[in-house]
Amino acid sequence: MSEPEDAGWLERGRLLFAQECGFEAAASVPAELPPPGLREVAFAGRSNVGKSSLINALTGRKGLARTSRTPGRTRMIVFFDLGGRLRLVDLPGYGYARAGKVDMARWATTISFYLENRPTLARVELLIDARRGLLENDMQAMDFLDAVAAPYQIVLTKSDKLKKAERLACEQSIVEAIAIRPAAVGAIIATSAAKATGIAELRAELAMVAATDELT
Repeated sequence: MSEPEDAGWLERGRLLFAQECGFEAAASVPAELPPPGLREVAFAGRSNVGKSSLINALTGRKGLARTSRTPGRTRMIVFFDLGGRLRLVDLPGYGYARAGKVDMARWATTISFYLENRPTLARVELLIDARRGLLENDMQAMDFLDAVAAPYQIVLTKSDKLKKAERLACEQSIVEAIAIRPAAVGAIIATSAAKATGIAELRAELAMVAATDELT
């Protein structure tokens, strides 16, 4: 995009996320999923990667998505309605070894069903801890998203914890890792919920997702 177009999408992103955003539904099994309606953007990633913190930073509402220092606390798929324009979907984190086998199996079944069958799922924002880079569980998540043709974008979290050279090295390694992956889309966005880094850029990306029907 040209600079004027970039500025335009940044403003559209700001306006989109200035709208009211509230809890809509939560599901622990497929039967509890709300009926498809608005276009949906799901946030996925390892336990404690910062999904809830990022959703709160995007919406400017500290208590919208529950955050915890304890990994594995998000145990349901949680849906938020953003101004009647877009649904934000907080998925349970993967890779939490202390979760019980029954819980892990139920989460996996529900998440897999959602990702494979949701007609209104427009994008998955796959969150990667910038301090850790891509781990085996992240690679497995990308394998699954590629297999079900669910478009996903890589978002780095906690990027403020790295020096610039370290962050750029992390980004480059991920660029190389996703180069031939069929469902990977968009540019990598480095964010920090604590410092608001990358929040405006991610809002602009999601404004484009929300406007897809309008633009076609």
